[in-house]
Amino acid sequence: MATDQPAIRVDHVSKVFRRYKDRPGSLKEMFTKFRMERYEQFQAVDDVSLQVEHGEVYGLVGHNGSGKSTLLKMMAGIHRPTTGTITTDGRISALLELGAGFHPDLTGRENIYLNASILGLHRKEVDLLFDGIVDFSGLSAFIDSPVRHYSSGMFVRLGFAVAVHVNPQILIVDEIIAVGDEEFQRRCFEHLYKLRNNGVTIVMVTHSLELVRTMCDRAAWLDHGHLMAEGRAVDVVRQYLEQVNVAESERQFELDRERAMIEEEARVRESPVGAPADRPVQLDEIELIDHNGRETRYLETHRAATIRVNFTCRQPVARPKFSFSIETQAGVLASNQGTAPDHGDQPQYSGAGSIEFLMPSVVLGPGEYTLSVAVHDADGTMVIDKRERIITFRVGTDLPFTGVTDLLGEWSEPTFGTSR
Repeated sequence: MATDQPAIRVDHVSKVFRRYKDRPGSLKEMFTKFRMERYEQFQAVDDVSLQVEHGEVYGLVGHNGSGKSTLLKMMAGIHRPTTGTITTDGRISALLELGAGFHPDLTGRENIYLNASILGLHRKEVDLLFDGIVDFSGLSAFIDSPVRHYSSGMFVRLGFAVAVHVNPQILIVDEIIAVGDEEFQRRCFEHLYKLRNNGVTIVMVTHSLELVRTMCDRAAWLDHGHLMAEGRAVDVVRQYLEQVNVAESERQFELDRERAMIEEEARVRESPVGAPADRPVQLDEIELIDHNGRETRYLETHRAATIRVNFTCRQPVARPKFSFSIETQAGVLASNQGTAPDHGDQPQYSGAGSIEFLMPSVVLGPGEYTLSVAVHDADGTMVIDKRERIITFRVGTDLPFTGVTDLLGEWSEPTFGTSR
């Protein structure tokens, strides 16, 4: 579309809802609570400004309740901003809620014409589009049945088919596509790519960050109604994931502390060497350090990381042997590393110390893992102290990656006509 105006401009937009308290349950309560405040204000969107250019795919990301869907509904004209303005340049087609715009007593056929007329199409235009809409939805056998008898998946099929076939200039889509089955989702995304290639502006709310990375040109991250970041989709997703990972690490820290307290008593009772005070070497805090030098519960594939083992030698002992193991969530051993045992003369250790295992590049694939640590005598034949699954952590990556580990190898160029 040849225009200097953006497809959507959001200018200092805020949206406040009234959240009503419990209604009076009796006539007495009605009079006694008459003068009391019966609602409180909820700020769903707070002073957000952004713009979506013609022909681009724009994503909105954030946790549930962050204001994404509210902002989307204001773009579609369903809600009015409390303050600020939203201007659009082009005909908007929206798929926001399951069954939105459908009349339950009307048939699928009648709802197609109703929805299209709301979007400004004349009956003759709908006649030309009707067969394509029905074919895409796959509901030809039910098109003359009242939609009140449709399943949630059938609602989505019909709603999406109408939304994308009425020649929209701006298409607004909420996470509702995820309700459909796998086959229909693939067809939806294929059609979205086709619309994008035809210059249609698409704004979408989705929790699939991979979809935002691969399909969206730009994105915005909302958190409790505030605009936290806006720009290139890959950059916004990374910033959002960093915040999510920090929150996940803090939650996992707390879970690990609670679990350690519960397991300590059992560890003391079951230890073959008795109470902690009887052990010549005691394991203290175990730390997982990311590539920025921060303690964490989240690592990234191909980034550096460190496992730091703090310990206390309660008496002079020959240099002990340290080891750790990493297991997948399913209990599969992913790695078992240990210092080499000493034979012959060994230096004597005494007091508090620490030892680190340095990983120049994490080779684990995405998923959840547990870390166990042990300390042995100098020969590696006896366990002095052990912490089973002391840390639970998650590994993530931006790369297409499946499996437990990356072998860090490289493919050679193919050769032809050479003898072996």
